[in-house]
Amino acid sequence: MNFIIGAFKAPCNISITLSDGRTRKQVPLKKENGQTIMVPLFKSQENIIGEVAIEPVHGKKVEHTGVKIELLGQIELYLDRGNFYDFTSLVRELDVPGEIYDKKSYPFEFSTVEMPYETYNGVNVRLRYVLKVTISRNYVNNIVEYQDLVGLILVLYSETYSSSTSYNATVAIFTLPLIDATFILQVHNYTPLPPINNSIKMEVGIEDCLHIEFEYSKSKYHLKDVIIGKIYFLLVRIKIKNMELEIRRRESTGSGQNTYVETETLAKYELMDGAPVRGESIPVRLFLSPYELTPTYRNINNKFSVKYYLNLVLVDEEDRRYFKQQEINVFRLLEIS
Repeated sequence: MNFIIGAFKAPCNISITLSDGRTRKQVPLKKENGQTIMVPLFKSQENIIGEVAIEPVHGKKVEHTGVKIELLGQIELYLDRGNFYDFTSLVRELDVPGEIYDKKSYPFEFSTVEMPYETYNGVNVRLRYVLKVTISRNYVNNIVEYQDLVGLILVLYSETYSSSTSYNATVAIFTLPLIDATFILQVHNYTPLPPINNSIKMEVGIEDCLHIEFEYSKSKYHLKDVIIGKIYFLLVRIKIKNMELEIRRRESTGSGQNTYVETETLAKYELMDGAPVRGESIPVRLFLSPYELTPTYRNINNKFSVKYYLNLVLVDEEDRRYFKQQEINVFRLLEIS
């Protein structure tokens, strides 16, 4: 058994470090296992500068036909897990064919990188940026190191054979976690305050039974904003026992008949407990900062969208529910410290 495990061990250790990793701003990131860690924060048009270190194990040499590092922006649909759609791909060649006997370091730089989308981990989709180091070798396993800029770090071995007829066939894939790898990067993009931010006014009701009017001060909110509004009861002939406001996130992936929609209720805020009377006005004041919101995403690379809605819910004494939904736009505002 030990012999079999040893056959898949990497002949070298690969590490990736950023030049400003210790001084760059840190933000919390929740991993798939629920654990929250602090990671460096990047935004679009920044430089990504660092160093790749390759160290052979047990004093052995590593023969290779070249070393390269790639910066990839990828979208993965969980219903098609394992298949990544690349929307960004940059390559830097680090070394020419040769042999590595001792630890060797390679500086790299990706200048003014265009990262048009934020990293996102949803119910059915993930968007991430990864640094990928590849050590190419003939007739043996290529060594590929993924430094996931939003998730876990993996070492990937793919054994590929080439024949004189140029036929290539990947016959085995095996993954192992990289030991002592701690670097993860988060990407945020920022939007200025909109010059026009119209209020939301709507009237809803049931003929001859219920007529209410609700008003929200604006339709576009940043992630730390406050929802302010009022609910007016113009006609009440139904015994209402309570009223609440919900924030819902709707994630849609795919297209056409293969569209999948997931709706999450992120917040429930009780506006009223008891029966209202005609002419009564109920104030609304809901802070967004306690909730894990993302900006609104519309048709990201033709793969997915994320939208947010305010859902007003009224419940009568017979537990019948009446609701009205209104879409809002959420954006990330640059914080000035």
